[in-house]
Amino acid sequence: MKTPNHVKEYRDNLMMSKAELARKAGISVQTLNRIERGEVCRVDTQRKILEALGLTVEDKDKIFTPA
Repeated sequence: MKTPNHVKEYRDNLMMSKAELARKAGISVQTLNRIERGEVCRVDTQRKILEALGLTVEDKDKIFTPA
């Protein structure tokens, strides 16, 4: 199931590479690729990405579509 998100757009606006975001989030580049394609990911992974982008959990709806 695909779940649209704004990870790529936000990452691009920060001029951050996939490798940099993946490293900061503690996830693999392959996982980040899947997430940016809209594939489902765990809540814990979403939290790691938000923190790596300098956001808080309260900003979740800016990046990830609400369930």
